[in-house]
Amino acid sequence: MTREAIGLAGFNSLPDDAAEQALLACCSSPRWARAIAAARPYPTLLSLLDAADVAVDMLSEADIDAALAGHPRIGDRATGTAAHEQSGVTGDDVRARLAEGNRAYEEKFGHIYLVCAAGRDGEELLAVLRARLENDPTTERQVMRRELAKINLLRLIQLVAS
Repeated sequence: MTREAIGLAGFNSLPDDAAEQALLACCSSPRWARAIAAARPYPTLLSLLDAADVAVDMLSEADIDAALAGHPRIGDRATGTAAHEQSGVTGDDVRARLAEGNRAYEEKFGHIYLVCAAGRDGEELLAVLRARLENDPTTERQVMRRELAKINLLRLIQLVAS
């Protein structure tokens, strides 16, 4: 189940605490949610999305860890928005291989494998995971930030769609 779209005008008019709660459903970093809520009103969807990207770039490593805490592992039986985003992950065999890849990834990098899964099937997500296992930790952290930004943008679009 996905959250209800409130439109850009509706988002701009929310009280600060309600806006932050809506944003935390997009990205569980409180600093990110506060930054986006505080910069309202947004004249266009594009200005909101640009602000969201800038806010991700400004997050500390601890803020990124908070954002990661809000995401299920790829291939786990997700609920809500994450279930929709991972709808291409089907089959016990693919899930088992993703679970194995997730363990290797977490052992190497110390955090979950985060990838924008929307529109991708399990085999593609597994191939991306295997390729990213070749990254060094610094490169992978940068890749993961960009994936977080993509997920945030998709969720924001869903939130303010009208």
